[in-house]
Amino acid sequence: MTIATIAALASGRPPSAIAVIRVSGPQALAAVRALTGREPPPARTMALRSLSDPDDGSLLDSALVVVFPGPNSASGEDLAELHLHGGPAVVGGVLAALTALPGVRLAEAGEFTRRAFANGRMDLAQVEGLADLVAAETRSQRDQALALAGGVLSRLADGWRSRCIAILAEAEAALDFAEEEADVAARLEDMAAVQLRALAAELAALLADAGRGARIHDGLTIAVTGAPNVGKSSLINALSGRDVAIVTPVAGTTRDAIEVPMNLDGVAAMLIDTAGLRDTDDAVEQEGIRRARARVAAADLVLHVIAAGDAEPPRDARHWLIVNKCDLTGVAVADALAVSALTGAGIADLRRRLSEWAQAVVRPGEPPLLSRARHRAAFADAAAAIADAAMAQDAVLRAESLRAAAQAFGRIAGRVDVDDVLDQIFSRFCIGK
Repeated sequence: MTIATIAALASGRPPSAIAVIRVSGPQALAAVRALTGREPPPARTMALRSLSDPDDGSLLDSALVVVFPGPNSASGEDLAELHLHGGPAVVGGVLAALTALPGVRLAEAGEFTRRAFANGRMDLAQVEGLADLVAAETRSQRDQALALAGGVLSRLADGWRSRCIAILAEAEAALDFAEEEADVAARLEDMAAVQLRALAAELAALLADAGRGARIHDGLTIAVTGAPNVGKSSLINALSGRDVAIVTPVAGTTRDAIEVPMNLDGVAAMLIDTAGLRDTDDAVEQEGIRRARARVAAADLVLHVIAAGDAEPPRDARHWLIVNKCDLTGVAVADALAVSALTGAGIADLRRRLSEWAQAVVRPGEPPLLSRARHRAAFADAAAAIADAAMAQDAVLRAESLRAAAQAFGRIAGRVDVDDVLDQIFSRFCIGK
């Protein structure tokens, strides 16, 4: 089967100061020759070249050209980059000239990265890390994505997979010795049992901490709740620094949850403004209150807003009491944070406390982290298989469980059984990736 050469804009959408067009595949270097009329510059060396349309010879632009011969390139194929001026007409003209060449077409979403995966330049976990890096909005998300793209999780899974295979080899050796040298077989089984317990403990520690990686990846959720007209929406606006929630003196204005993203000192969080909790005959408001209770139940933190003098709800570590409108009363409430969404009093202190809470919850920078449900499922499957192996009385069943564990570890880096997730992952990349 003939492999197409692909081309795409790899930088931001025009207009821009500079645009980068990538070309990858067997005709990449020929495409450079066609547009420049010259041999490509030496590998990994930028050179200034004039780009012309091969059909009519018209000048398209002057560009810096660099080539990376395969397999030692980002895609594992011959790869070229054209660094040119970022005007829409320039970019469009160069892409049109490239795709008019035989065997060259526009890339599909994520196709460059998919080729890198197919050619062994990246494993599946690293691909996911790259996708997370492109989408990262906070420092902690960036750091976690860089670790994943750098192979931290893949190396961990591969190390555990190798240990499973080594234990499996000992288990199969024990089968060979079982009849002739029972004492040797017993020693091998004892060694395997010790190694299985150690591996199970390490896996249990990782899975017990799995929620931390998910919270960094997906963001923390902070629900703001309370009775109508206590200032929940005003507090949301004050904390976010934006006028995102409607504020009126009419009770029940907020009926559906409003989500406002926040960056808490490098940790992503979603602030959720919920419907005011009260008894009502309004069917629409009742549905809003039902949804509000569900969001509160699922939130990582709940800010329960009251006005001074209101009845105080029960509190625990997940529920903070916020006394709003402190500028009107000046009344202090024990173990509560007093703020005024109107004047801004206490808002900076509340933001600081939220940032401290977020840092304590996610503890950014402590690897390894499981950021995706796929990773958690694979490690959970491995843990279950190792538990089965540890309990198995029959050596054949133990060996089968160890094979299942090794296969589960292999799924992390895409060594086995990942075809069903590839399309979903690569489709989320931009065209130039």
